Amino acid sequence: MELTFTAPLWRWDARQDDSWWFVTVPPDESDLLADVPLPPRGFGSIRVRVSVGSTTWQTSVFPSQDQNGYVLPMKKAVRQAEGLEPGAAVEVTLSPLDA
Repeated sequence: MELTFTAPLWRWDARQDDSWWFVTVPPDESDLLADVPLPPRGFGSIRVRVSVGSTTWQTSVFPSQDQNGYVLPMKKAVRQAEGLEPGAAVEVTLSPLDA
């Protein structure tokens, strides 16, 4: 399964440093991820391969009650490489790795 969506880049307010930035996986795509049969992982995370622009990496998405879906961490190296600013609309392609 490969999912493509666009969502804004946002900072986790619980941390005041510049290190915790995310994109929320939209509800329909989050529902599809939740239905993928995967082995149990910490915090309900799902390992994924992600592409944003010309950058591809592996990470995990995490369920978030506050965001009503999964959240994708956006590491600083990716934000810098792709010139992403706070609130930027980020086009994301992701695929579960354990499926």
